[in-house]
This record gives sequence, C-alpha cells and structure tokens, in this order.
Amino acid sequence: MQRQERIDLLALCRVPKLSWYLVAREALRPNGVAALVEGRLTEKSKEAAEAKTALAAAKSSFADYRSEAERILSSLESERTSITTVLDDDYPLNLRTIYNLPPFLFYRGALNADQDALSVAVVGTREASPEGLSRAQEIARLLSERSVTVLSGLARGIDSAAHEAAMAAGGRTVAVMGTGIRRIYPTENQHLSERIVETGGALVSQFWPDSPPTTYSFPRRNITMSGMGQGTVVIEASSTSGAKMQARLALDHGKKVFLVRELVTKQPWARKYVARGAVEVDRVEDILSRLRGADQIRERARKADQLELLSSQ
Repeated sequence: MQRQERIDLLALCRVPKLSWYLVAREALRPNGVAALVEGRLTEKSKEAAEAKTALAAAKSSFADYRSEAERILSSLESERTSITTVLDDDYPLNLRTIYNLPPFLFYRGALNADQDALSVAVVGTREASPEGLSRAQEIARLLSERSVTVLSGLARGIDSAAHEAAMAAGGRTVAVMGTGIRRIYPTENQHLSERIVETGGALVSQFWPDSPPTTYSFPRRNITMSGMGQGTVVIEASSTSGAKMQARLALDHGKKVFLVRELVTKQPWARKYVARGAVEVDRVEDILSRLRGADQIRERARKADQLELLSSQ
C-alpha cells in the first residue's frame, strides 16, 4: 500500500459520523480509498447513505485530516510502532473473514499472517478464581506447545494468565488492546506488554494511539479479537462479562466458540451457547481438532474479499 493511500485511509477515519467498518469494506474494493475520498460508495445501505452525507460535510476539512494522519504516522515511526491496513499483506487473515473488520491496526512487535492464521483467543473474567487462572495457564501452554498463537486482551486475571503461560511455553502471544497503542491498560501490565513484544509477540490496537480506555472501546476490541482468531476459548465469565460478549460475537462471526466444562456446569448462559453451537471442551485436543490450516484460512479470506466485490456489482 502506498503511503499516500495509507494517509487517505487514516484521514477518512477522522471524518465525523463515518463508520470505520464501512470504510474498511469499501477500501477493499478496486480503488476503494480514492472513491471514498471523492464521496463515492458502492455499498447500498442506510449506513452508506449516512456516509455520503458525512463525507460531503467533511470535504473542506479533509486536508486537515490528511495532515493529522501524516503527523501520526511520522511520530509512530520514531517509536517503533507500525501500521497494517486492510490493503496490506500482513493484515491478519482471520480478521479478513468478518464483516466488521477495522480498517487499520497499529502494532508493536511483529505480525505474521500465516503463523497467526493458527490462533485462538483465551479470555475470561478479570476477577478470576485460582482454578480459573490455572485452567487458563494450562490451555494457553498446551496451545503454545502446538504452535497455536494465543490471543488475549491484556487485562488482569484470565488474560494476563494466558499471555504469561504462552510466553513461558516459548510460544507466541498477541495482546489485542482496548486502548491506543501508547496507553497500556491496566498500567500494572506495562511490564507484561513489554515482554510480549520482546519474546516475539505483538501488541495491536485499532484505536488512535493516545486513546484512553472507554466504555465503548472494549466491546469494539472484543469484535476484533474474535475476528483475529479461529475461535475463542472462555475460561470463566459471568452473564455480564466481556468474555461472554466475545463468545456471542464469535458465534455471530461463524467462529468456533469453546467453553470449558467447568464454565458450562456453573453458568446458565454457557449452556444456552452450547445449544447455539458452542463446543464444551475438557481437553486441548477438543480445540485443536477443530482448527484449520493457514492455507484454508487464506482461502476463506480470499472468498470473503470476493463476496465484498460481488455485493457491489
């Protein structure tokens, strides 16, 4: 992707009331970024009609949005922070298969599209029990030993346990953040975030670099984490937990949802999700047997892109 096209894509995400998910979908079409800048959209929807209005209203400010985007890119280059977009080869393959994919990700560390195609999110409550922490560590360790990238959300509790266990096993882990790439949250996980990068993993964020934690950012983060993995393993989660939300999102995305047996026993919502297609698991083999290879994921991503193009014709 050319630098100017990347600047234009980021500038579009500065336009007030313009859906970023719509930007991502339109950008995947031939000359999609240039068409958006000109106010032309292919998608026929209420969201697209609202986008045309937003783009028309922002036309006089677009030069300023471009300048701000260029400033952000330049500042992050000096901080060893990179960016990938829906038009770049290193954009996560699994993420390409969902309809509400973010148009860009800022990241520290390394992304590897083929390696991370074999990835699973391990999530759960921040207020984890000792048994839950132990279970998260066991599953993350066993997945890592079988070359599965472990995704989680950098939160305290289950997330931290999953990241730590993956690294201890010599595996790869990716933290999907609910804040900007410069804002580690919670602050107590600053050292953990540094170790993730140092051991060959990555921190990724779909938000502007200095974005603080907000009530809406973590649900959006869960959408992205669901999209980045082939599936989500929920260790412990109440009926109001963000981990439960991610399980629902994963089912909506057509991803695999794995609920540990102890969770299904204790939580009525988990039993309902099993009835919807989630898989109750007791051994890591129950997860591994349902994962696809990188070539299969690449083909799914290609077909997803083709569907976007066909829907515009």
